Amino acid sequence: MGGEEATSQLRIQEYLDEVCNLDIPSSQSQWYNIDVASLLSGSTIEGHELDPMTGSSLIFLSRSAILCCPQSGRIHHYPKHLIHCFVDDNRSELKEADGVLIRAELFSISPTDEQLCWECCCRSELEVPEIQSKVSRWLSWLNR
Repeated sequence: MGGEEATSQLRIQEYLDEVCNLDIPSSQSQWYNIDVASLLSGSTIEGHELDPMTGSSLIFLSRSAILCCPQSGRIHHYPKHLIHCFVDDNRSELKEADGVLIRAELFSISPTDEQLCWECCCRSELEVPEIQSKVSRWLSWLNR
């Protein structure tokens, strides 16, 4: 196994390990470890994010992103050139923003039922650096 292939396998395993730490039903965990893992074989993961509330995950590849939704058993693939990043900084307009200080979203141009809508937001000044760091990673990936 070459160095690049070993690194790729390591990133896939790190992703699956984080998924295993989610509080999701065992059937969903199995879905990740069997179905999603087999689809990722041969792919190089550049990064990933997990939504602990839904068990969904977003996987960043070099030229696309994959959204995995274990509750529905769906895997969505989005070419990078169709993904956009929006950031709403509401810190100066708190009353109008329903208490959300910053909302960031990765959004795709695709059919309505297939759109990517990966969102993060914060309601505390203490969470702002985390959101800013996440958006920085998103923009870095989008601009590669």
